[in-house]
Amino acid sequence: MRPVLEVFTVPGFDENTYLLGDADAGDAMVVDPGGRAEDIVRVATARGVAVSRIVNTHTHYDHVTGVELLRSLTGATFLIHSDAQPLLAGLGHQASWFGLPHVDPPTADGFVAAGDTIAVGDLQIEVRFAPGHAPGHVILVGPAIEIDGATHPFAFVGDVIFYGGIGRTDLPGGDYETLMRSIEREVLSLPNDTVLYSGHGPATTVGHERAYNAWVREWTQRARR
Repeated sequence: MRPVLEVFTVPGFDENTYLLGDADAGDAMVVDPGGRAEDIVRVATARGVAVSRIVNTHTHYDHVTGVELLRSLTGATFLIHSDAQPLLAGLGHQASWFGLPHVDPPTADGFVAAGDTIAVGDLQIEVRFAPGHAPGHVILVGPAIEIDGATHPFAFVGDVIFYGGIGRTDLPGGDYETLMRSIEREVLSLPNDTVLYSGHGPATTVGHERAYNAWVREWTQRARR
């Protein structure tokens, strides 16, 4: 197995789109394509992988606006959690929240659920359910692979948690208590050296956020009282 991991930051919201593949198998998936579809295909080709699946952690506007073009370029299957479907169908309403251009919502080809495993070549990716920022939000947890010269497990966490922050909960379907329970249950249960790839901003680790994230620290301290 030769893992491929690339990040594409999409202008506007500075949303992070991820390409994950296994070069030995020639297979890849894309997580949260907010745009830059042509760049993704170009890099995937250069790395010797073909995109067979698109998996979205959630269906906010900035995470799905590249889905249709990427699917047309690759023939990939588009997967979401079933609870994320109403938000996706209301993509036009989402655009109006921010005064953005209308985008026709893509139709999901299938659904993922907590406990599912997605195979990307020999990489086995676990689906975990983590609502609170958006309905039907999932995170995607991977095994230990070499990242920047060291071997660590990893997770694509969408907008659940960021370097020093958490996802906003003031949009429709958001809820702070639900989000913090998701972080506690699905993120903090991972090993401390797990690299967290968020929907915005730099990568971080479970251990760093456990120690320094003010929202996480306040929540865990409150739970101990």
